[in-house]
Amino acid sequence: MFATRTMIGLIVGSAIIGIGVYSLVTSFGFYTIDVDETFEIGEATSYQITANKGAQQQMKITGEKFDLKSSSPGGDLEIPLTAFTKETTLNWVHLEDGVTRIQIQNTGPSELHIQATLNVTSDPIMFTYHFLVIISGLIIIGFSMGFTIRKPKGF
Repeated sequence: MFATRTMIGLIVGSAIIGIGVYSLVTSFGFYTIDVDETFEIGEATSYQITANKGAQQQMKITGEKFDLKSSSPGGDLEIPLTAFTKETTLNWVHLEDGVTRIQIQNTGPSELHIQATLNVTSDPIMFTYHFLVIISGLIIIGFSMGFTIRKPKGF
């Protein structure tokens, strides 16, 4: 039968592998990010939205006065640096795979409020990260199996 340390290693390693596999499977495809942020006078922010072709995006910006600049692959959301007042709503669909960049600067005398629903794809580096978690679980199981090896006489 297995030693106590081996059983603990098998349980921990299996749990880590399970977490890695679950994370890997759920990271495929689009996932939605809901943004609800407020920025003080003079603050700036930027968004980089990585999405595949056909991803729908929506952003509502409310404030006294603000500057907005955006660019996207396929040219579906090209706005040169422009001053806006009160409220602006941006709705767009990615025409090509790539990254949409949006820069916003609050230039008004009050807070700037941004609400957005963004459909993004996962970062490719996360795919590698999930595999590293799975490999860590395998290593833990491998080391714990070493505790079951019978020691030669004299030890």
